[in-house]
Amino acid sequence: MTQQAPLRWDRKMQQRLARGEAAALGELYDRFASLVHHLAYRVLGEEEAADRVTRDVFAHVWENPGSFNPKQSSLRSWIAALTHRQAVHRLRQSTAASADEGADEASPADVELKIQNASAAARADYIVTAMPAPLRDALELAYRERRDYREAAATLGVTEDEARRRLRLGLQLLSTAHDAAPRASSPPKPGRAR
Repeated sequence: MTQQAPLRWDRKMQQRLARGEAAALGELYDRFASLVHHLAYRVLGEEEAADRVTRDVFAHVWENPGSFNPKQSSLRSWIAALTHRQAVHRLRQSTAASADEGADEASPADVELKIQNASAAARADYIVTAMPAPLRDALELAYRERRDYREAAATLGVTEDEARRRLRLGLQLLSTAHDAAPRASSPPKPGRAR
């Protein structure tokens, strides 16, 4: 499948949402709800809060289909970035509410560290689910099943060099999880050229 097919699907989905097609929202929900819920849960650590974020994200998509720009990112990345923003916002709100109620008062630095760690974990999950299957399969064999590259090569039916290449590429992708949170939704900074 070429890169054009997903982009075409993204644009058509945006057009259908803009026309108010409820079936389009249903398709989008079926396709991305588990991703949204999983990312929200990774940040918030609570099922009920993740459910609320999932509802909020799809409500935003339904009400604002024009805010998605297919030239900047894929629909999947845009939705993941919306989820991240919503989950971090909700985490900050719940932390502030806990502090107001006199619960264990966490310092702002502790809250930010918690958000950074949760964001990195959520980003790593997103990267793993979005990476090509051959890379994901190699990583799963190496880390979940504790196989070395030779065993992974035999299981995958590829050469040892190919197994090492897949592991290296997968690890390189995962290393970006500790960079910034998804940038697809970040508005441009004033005064910066695109």
